[in-house]
Amino acid sequence: MLWAASQAVRRFSTTAARYLNVALIGQSLFGQEVYSNLRKQGHKVVGVFTVPDRDGKADPLAVAAEKDGTPVFKFPKWRLKGKPIVDVVEAYKSVGAELNVLPFCSQFIPMDVINHPRHGSIIYHPSLLPRHRGAAAINWTLIHGDKVGGFSIFWADDGLDTGPILLQRQCDIDPNDTVDSLYNRFLYPEGIIAMVEAVQLIAEGKAPRITQPEEGATYEGIQRKENSKISWDQPAEAIHNWIRGHDKVPGAWTLINGQLVVRNLQFEDGKMIPASKYFSSGDSVAVELTEEEKKVAEDIKAIWKSILSNVDVIEDATDFFKSGAASMDVVRLVEEIKQKCSGLQLQNEDVYMSTKFEDFIQMVVKKLRGEDEEEELEVDYVTMDVNDMTVKMPHQCFIDGRFTSSEDGKTYNTINPTDSSVICEVSYSSVADVDRAVAAAKDAFENGQWGKMNARDRGRLLYQLADLMEEHQEELATIEAIDSGAVYTLALKTHVGMSIQTFRYFAGWCDKIQGSTIPINQARPNRNLTFTKKEPLGVCAIIIPWNYPLMMLAWKSAACLAAGNTLVLKPAQVTPLTALKFVELAARAGLPRGVINILPGSGGLVGQRLSEHPDIRKLGFTGSTPIGKQIMKSCAVSNLKKVSLELGGKSPLIIFNDCDLDKAVRMGMGAVYFNKGENCIAAGRLFVEESVHDEFVRRVVEEIKKMKIGDPLNRSTDHGPQNHKAHLEKLLEYCEIGVKEGATLVYGGKSVLQPGFFMEPTVFTDVEDDMFIAKEESFGPVMVISKFKDGDVDGVLHRANNTEFGLASGVFTRDIGKAMYVSDGLDAGTVFINTYNKTDVAAPFGGFKQSGFGKDLGEEALHEYLRTKAVTVEY
Repeated sequence: MLWAASQAVRRFSTTAARYLNVALIGQSLFGQEVYSNLRKQGHKVVGVFTVPDRDGKADPLAVAAEKDGTPVFKFPKWRLKGKPIVDVVEAYKSVGAELNVLPFCSQFIPMDVINHPRHGSIIYHPSLLPRHRGAAAINWTLIHGDKVGGFSIFWADDGLDTGPILLQRQCDIDPNDTVDSLYNRFLYPEGIIAMVEAVQLIAEGKAPRITQPEEGATYEGIQRKENSKISWDQPAEAIHNWIRGHDKVPGAWTLINGQLVVRNLQFEDGKMIPASKYFSSGDSVAVELTEEEKKVAEDIKAIWKSILSNVDVIEDATDFFKSGAASMDVVRLVEEIKQKCSGLQLQNEDVYMSTKFEDFIQMVVKKLRGEDEEEELEVDYVTMDVNDMTVKMPHQCFIDGRFTSSEDGKTYNTINPTDSSVICEVSYSSVADVDRAVAAAKDAFENGQWGKMNARDRGRLLYQLADLMEEHQEELATIEAIDSGAVYTLALKTHVGMSIQTFRYFAGWCDKIQGSTIPINQARPNRNLTFTKKEPLGVCAIIIPWNYPLMMLAWKSAACLAAGNTLVLKPAQVTPLTALKFVELAARAGLPRGVINILPGSGGLVGQRLSEHPDIRKLGFTGSTPIGKQIMKSCAVSNLKKVSLELGGKSPLIIFNDCDLDKAVRMGMGAVYFNKGENCIAAGRLFVEESVHDEFVRRVVEEIKKMKIGDPLNRSTDHGPQNHKAHLEKLLEYCEIGVKEGATLVYGGKSVLQPGFFMEPTVFTDVEDDMFIAKEESFGPVMVISKFKDGDVDGVLHRANNTEFGLASGVFTRDIGKAMYVSDGLDAGTVFINTYNKTDVAAPFGGFKQSGFGKDLGEEALHEYLRTKAVTVEY
């Protein structure tokens, strides 16, 4: 039995002197049971304060309270920047509680609320206080090898768990107890009874207040990795206690040969358990059922039997699908069980994940108890009041579903290019962090929900992510503007807008990835069938640049995830903040732990380790050609991982004299100055036909003078700051070289005299083909113009192709024949005709030659993250 105590099960007293008006602040099935039993005792629950719905599902406590008509409040938080939120506190006070009861409360409750009721507040704690204080109390009971454990109900004070004791209950600790077994056997069932008894004592005026002694009090955390490492230089019993006490979070670990992190153990039959379960008998891995839960199990068995009418007896090993069930039976099973078990949040997917009856019952019981719930995402935000809103920015690494500091605690400053001020400190990832993230991604792919999830459900999660991004688009665009210098209106439309479109586009592809059947030459009389399967690669690494921090993330990661892979992503060191905000939204959208991991920091450190890591099967990179070559070399030497590269460019734009000159001027300026020139496909060199050259230049300069340079958050700004100081200095040097080589500086070429990293839009003419600025990419707002003779189509085409880059190109002419002839001849991955910068999520994008290989966007992008398996069957 789950909670067979040494005495008969106590019944709740019905002899209370009076009843109390109680506010219940908590969650989960524990909170629901306390709520129901308080009402049975006659107490009035005047308000329930629980957590917000997750994925449209209410917490079990909220479900029960709403069903009874009890006022329910779902505050995301009670405090902001350490101070109580006035509206939240006032809403709480309005219910008129005489006592606060906090069962399984995971939120920080202000002392204004704790002290408000006449009787104050009582809280449940899984320790015989003061023996173990803090959130990890139950863990330390096991780690220290205590022979006796239990729980306390205490009067809340500002020390969280240092207030006076009201009552305590204790139990013996078995040598093979784990956190789960101790919770299931004693802390959960007896805790519910004790919470109600405590309220009864208060109502009768008999509740004691026993001051906690300081002697013997401990307060130790286990969340940091260094606190959970196994030390082998101690007795076997101590090692056993250490492993079982650390349980699943964070999981005891050690290094073998400097590499292997031990979190789980896998048996020969493929079954995997937490390391904490190793010393337990096989049977004790499963939770034991209470008598009430056994009745539920019998009801469910009857439902299985009614569906599987062909099966004589439903046994523990009976498999739902191997016994003949179909998809319609899944829906029936789920709906019938939900009718029997009011408040149970059961989904069709749960059946597919637990197909054997024994596993199914275990899953249902854990759901009923609230044990299957994901822990609430904790985010240490940096907040900033900017752009008429408060933006909340995560600033830590994101590894295995959690925001966490880097392994060595190092940080660096990310700078606002508008005024060179520090936005915040960001975690500086280490090699050890890379290894942790890759291990998490590998586990999520091989053992987690993501690898088992059907494609349509995977698409549903990506749609939910896109919806959340759209909901937060103004915040994302604001962060992009302050971190990268992007003009806010452009960030809203392109940086963020196209990112949302990209995720929606690839979400639709998830269930449309198909193989094919192939007729093969058969040796008769044999019959053969050959077909292909498209499979995900596994763990993928993505390294993105600083010019479009969010959009480049979306272009690569959406296709990667749609294909079924997991990923570790390194944003550019100077622009990490939208990537970290994105992954917060991904977690809130329900993507499982470990699927996406984000590591801000150095390319030389993090990027290099990702290139070399043996467990990564694909690396996608956007950046410079020299770095791309180094990455490709490392990927080849390490494990021959698949690579796609989008590298440098020097894209030619040819303007013929028969073009629409107004459009050519407007589009030509966009081709160079779009996003401050920090644009991979920017027109690096304009070839203008001689007869319209001077007029084109005159109009361009005229339009430049109308451009407003300044704060990117100002809605009328046309041109924001360059991304970072070193890049501005590089651009100024680039212009100096152009002048020294003899090119004519028509306009600009210098920085703007104001705080921040602003540069004037620049125009060079008389540029010869052998000049530095004719061959090298500026990646900034520098227009490089060369003349070509009227009618010399083949000559200008030859000059346009005379580069080792081949990312994009463009041509402006009213002559469609000429346009098609030139587009056929241009050696580039993208050709624009009478337009420029017009990319779309459905159109493949990528370069030729030293601009790289592989495609982003469109159906072709999926193939970068898939492998083809051929299967031949003889029948």
